Amino acid sequence: MVNVTLRKRIWGWFFFDWASQPYNTLLITFIFAPYVKELVGDGSTAQSAWGFGIGAAGIVIALLAPVLGALADTGGNRLKWIWVFSLMYMVGAGGLWFAAPGDFSLILILTFFAIGMIGMEFATTFTNSMLPDLGTPEEIGRISGNGWAFGYVGGLVALVIMLLFFADNAETGRTLIGLEPALGLDPAEREGTRAVGPLVAIWFAVFMIPFFLFVRDPKAHKAPKGAVKLALRDLRETLRRLPQERSLFAFLGSAMFYRDALNGMYAFGGIYAAGVLGWSVQNVGIFGIVAIIAGAIAAWIGGMADSRFGPKPVIVACILALTAVAISIVLISRDAIFGIPLPDGSALPDIAFYIIGAVIGAAGGVIQSASRTMMVRQANPARMTEAFGLYALAGKATSFLAPLLIGITTYATGSQQLGVSPVIGLFLIGLVLLVWVKPNGHRTAT
Repeated sequence: MVNVTLRKRIWGWFFFDWASQPYNTLLITFIFAPYVKELVGDGSTAQSAWGFGIGAAGIVIALLAPVLGALADTGGNRLKWIWVFSLMYMVGAGGLWFAAPGDFSLILILTFFAIGMIGMEFATTFTNSMLPDLGTPEEIGRISGNGWAFGYVGGLVALVIMLLFFADNAETGRTLIGLEPALGLDPAEREGTRAVGPLVAIWFAVFMIPFFLFVRDPKAHKAPKGAVKLALRDLRETLRRLPQERSLFAFLGSAMFYRDALNGMYAFGGIYAAGVLGWSVQNVGIFGIVAIIAGAIAAWIGGMADSRFGPKPVIVACILALTAVAISIVLISRDAIFGIPLPDGSALPDIAFYIIGAVIGAAGGVIQSASRTMMVRQANPARMTEAFGLYALAGKATSFLAPLLIGITTYATGSQQLGVSPVIGLFLIGLVLLVWVKPNGHRTAT
């Protein structure tokens, strides 16, 4: 085995965030989601279809993540699993090229999207479980925050490339800076915008190279005979004991709700801006740039705060900020802000939404970085991949809840603004459950 220093291992681990972030940035939120709205035409229909696609992927992730995590802890070789799910990521992302206007199968496109999302989430489960191998408990908060910040920068660079050279405006056929889409792509067929899928796949393939070169799995070993049966037995025992481990149980419950609310913001942010404010794909992309820059800076600062104060107060502060943002979204429209009527053509709603995007990017990045640090503190060190499988389960077990509540509320009220109000309650439930979470988790009792 090549001798790899810890510093190189940490940087290799960082590159997973850099490589994988564009799936969230370009596909889930800022480019492909509003493009789906353009394809479908009706904002409510597009929002429903998007919810079904994400929800279906979430069900698969919720069911399999803990099992795969337990199998990895029992059978070893997490890197092998990451190879498999990386392939799913690239196939799923690349398949979005087939979303051609006027001649596309929405089911096929959502299937490709779900395959890529499943690959991303499972690969993330296994890479997150490597975090405690990279530093001491006091160092991992900073390492996690720096990794998340690095990932945000990767997402930003990919988004800028997409907006400047590929994403074409539906009316002009030009990119953000007035160019025709690169590589001779046909704007009449929206090939510039559709290229987002292959771009994300190629980006991932290239920037995972440092990860596979430098990251080593110290737990890699030959799988014992009957590894699957043993893994399922261990997982069953873990689930049986879980309610007795009150701090871990409360944290998983809390994370289940506040992450679901945050994912609801991410998943429907682009479609919401397109429907309520009438933004184009390019406008949503600029919104994404603002959010990502704020997120990168905040994740770096948040990592230092995590190391100094611990992840729990950082998570609490982020939930409060995101709750305030959710309330603001409900009260901002093209016609009024916080109940104050606006003149026709006012730019205030756009400015307000850019500010909201910055807060979502900042608080969203920090809370996710601090959450994986908190998971390390709560988990059994010997069953870390299984723990992050449960963490993935917590993030997906109610993944249908935010989309479903948003859909029901939107239908009942006839308002996209009021439709997002359920995320306020989800954030508050997550905040209350944090009361029973011990800051140091399993280390408190040792």
